[in-house]
Amino acid sequence: MSAMAQHGTSAAESLSAALERVYRKLVQAAASASPAQAEPPATTDASPWQGADQPCLALQRLKTLFGLSAFEQDVLLLCLGASVEARFLPACAAIHGSQQTPWPTFGLALSVLDDAHWSAISRTRPLRYWRLIEVASSSASNGSLLHAPLQLDERILQLLLGVPAMDERLEAVVRPLPEPPERGRHRLSGPLDRVLDAGMRHWTQTTHFNKPILLCGDGEATREAAFAELCHRTTLQPYLFNTADLPGTPEDRERLARLWTREAALQQAALYVRCTDSDSVTQLSSWLASIQAPIAVDVPSGSPAERIDGLRLDVPGLSATERKTAWLEQLGDAAPRLNGTLDRIVEYFHFDAPAIRFAATTTLQTPVPGDEDLGGVAWRVCRQHGRRSLDNLARRIESRASWSQLVLPEAQIETLRQIAIHMRQRAVVNHQWGFSERYSRGHGLSALFAGPSGTGKTMAAEILARELDLDLYQIDLASLVSKYIGETEKNLRRIFDVAEESGAVLLFDEADALFGKRSEVRDSHDRYANLEVSYLLQRMDSYRGVAILTTNMRHALDSAFLRRIRFIVSFPFPDAPSRARIWQDIFPGAAPVGALDFELLSQLNVPGGVIRNIATHAAFLAAEQATAIEPQHVLAAARIEYSKMDKPLTASETRGWS
Repeated sequence: MSAMAQHGTSAAESLSAALERVYRKLVQAAASASPAQAEPPATTDASPWQGADQPCLALQRLKTLFGLSAFEQDVLLLCLGASVEARFLPACAAIHGSQQTPWPTFGLALSVLDDAHWSAISRTRPLRYWRLIEVASSSASNGSLLHAPLQLDERILQLLLGVPAMDERLEAVVRPLPEPPERGRHRLSGPLDRVLDAGMRHWTQTTHFNKPILLCGDGEATREAAFAELCHRTTLQPYLFNTADLPGTPEDRERLARLWTREAALQQAALYVRCTDSDSVTQLSSWLASIQAPIAVDVPSGSPAERIDGLRLDVPGLSATERKTAWLEQLGDAAPRLNGTLDRIVEYFHFDAPAIRFAATTTLQTPVPGDEDLGGVAWRVCRQHGRRSLDNLARRIESRASWSQLVLPEAQIETLRQIAIHMRQRAVVNHQWGFSERYSRGHGLSALFAGPSGTGKTMAAEILARELDLDLYQIDLASLVSKYIGETEKNLRRIFDVAEESGAVLLFDEADALFGKRSEVRDSHDRYANLEVSYLLQRMDSYRGVAILTTNMRHALDSAFLRRIRFIVSFPFPDAPSRARIWQDIFPGAAPVGALDFELLSQLNVPGGVIRNIATHAAFLAAEQATAIEPQHVLAAARIEYSKMDKPLTASETRGWS
C-alpha cells in the first residue's frame, strides 16, 4: 500500500487512553497467568502525556498512512508503552512467567490484544515492511520470531512523543533545501507556469510516484529553483539527495528507498536527486522505482540521467525581461547609476536568479574607481562571475591586440567589424525589432576564420573580444574529438553549457580535426562523424555569444557545412607590403630598434606569427649583448625559426642585409 495515502478522518483516541486500554489487556492476561498479579503495579496519578485528553493525531496518521489494522496499531502502542512507561515491563514479564523476559513479543501480542491476526508478523505487512518496529535478537527467544523482543523504531517513537526529528539514518545523506526568500523565487513566466502545473498534476496521481519528474534545461540553479517552487505550490518540504551517496549494494539501496518513502510520508516531503556524470543509470533507475513518494531528478544537458524513465519537464531559463526585472529588484535605487549598461548586461550575461543576486550584491559592495562608473563595475563583476566554470574547461586569452595591429585586406577588416556590429546590436534587432520571434533559428553568431598558420586568426578573435569587452576562450577541438561514439558531442555540450551564461567569445582551434569533405557514408563511424559536425554547428547556431572556428584548410570543408556559418573570413598569406607593415608594428615602443630596414625584412617569406617569433628572439639576443636590435640579431633569429619549420633561408630573402 502506498505510504502517501490521504489522511483519514475517523475519530482517534488520546494517546493516554490508548495506552491505558492496551495496558489493561496486559493486566488481564497477567492475572490469568498468575492470580497473584491481579492488581496492576502502582502508577503515578498524573498522566505523563501532554494533552492527554486530546485525540492522538500522530497515531491516527500512522494508521492511515501505512494502512495499519487495529491489531497492528495496538502492537505499536504495546511497544511504545514498554519504551516509555515502567509499568508495562513488569506486566510483560508476568505474562511470560519470567522476570528475565520483560519485553513485548509477537507471541504476547497475539495472545493478549484484540482482533489479532497472524499476517501482522509478515515482512510484507506495514509493521515490518516500513520498519515501524524492530525485531531484536535475544538468547531467550532461541531464534523464534514469536518470542523475539519487539522495539519501537526511534523515528516512530519521536513522532508519537511529538519530538521534531528526522530518521538519523537519513540525516547523513538527505538534507533540507531552504525555501528561497520571496524576492529570490523563480519568476513565473507563462512557460514555467505550465511546467509547474504539469509537475503538480503528476504528483497528485499517487500511482505515478514510482516514476520521477525529470527537470531538464539550462542552469543548475534554475532547475533547483523550479523544484523549490513546485514544492511551495504543493506544500511539500523540499529535500536534496546527491547520487554520490547512493549505497553500493541492492539491499542497502532498497533499505534507503523504504526509509525515505516512510520519511516523506511522515513529513509530507519531496526529494530532489542531483546526479553526477559517474552515476550508474541502471542502479539509480531501480532505486527511484522503489521510492513511493514525490521525487524529481536534476538532469543537466548530456547527463546519463537523461535516459531515466520519467516525466520530462524542460525548465525555461529567465527571459531577457525577467532578467532585467530581477536586476532592477536587486539594485534598487542604484539601478539608474548603471548609466544604460543594464540592458547590455541583460543581453550578454544570461544569469539565473541566484547569479543575478550575487552579481548585483557584489557590484553594490565594490568601490567605484574614479575613472569608471557603476555600470563598468557591474560589467566587470559579471565577466568575473561568468568565468568561474569555463576556466576549468578552456584556456582564457587576455585580449591585448588592437585594430591597428591587424594587417589584412580591407574587405576582411570590414567583415570583422560587421561581426562586432552584429553582437552590439543584437538586442535591438532580435528583441526590440522582433526578429527572434519571427525566426526561430539562426540567432547565434558563428564565424569561420580560414588561412595558413600565423596569419592573424587568433589576433582577430582577440580584437573582437576586446572590442566587445568580453572574455576570449581558446578551445582545442583536436582534444575534444573522441573515437568513442557520443563522447565528442558530450565534450562539446559541456563547453557550450558552461559558456552560455558568460557570453564569452569561443575560439575553436583546429577545426580540421572535426570537419572534412563529407564522403559517402560507408559505416557507422562515418555517419557519427557527420553527426558530430552537425551537433557543433547546431550549438554554434544557438550559442548566445560569438563562436569562431579556425582552419588551415578551407578547401577540405564541406560546402553544406559552410552554408550554416554566418561569417567566413579568409586570412591570406601576407604579401611583401603587408609583411613590411607587420615588421613596423612588431616591436614595442620601448624596444631599442637599431638600423632596421623594414622593406628588407619583408623579404622574409613568413606570416605574421613567425615574424613575431623572430622579432622576440632577436630582442633577447640584443638584450644579452646590451645593444639595440640590429639586422644581425634578426638574421640569427630567422635562421633558428626557419630551422624549426624545416625550411631553408634562401639568399633572395636576405639580399641586401649586409
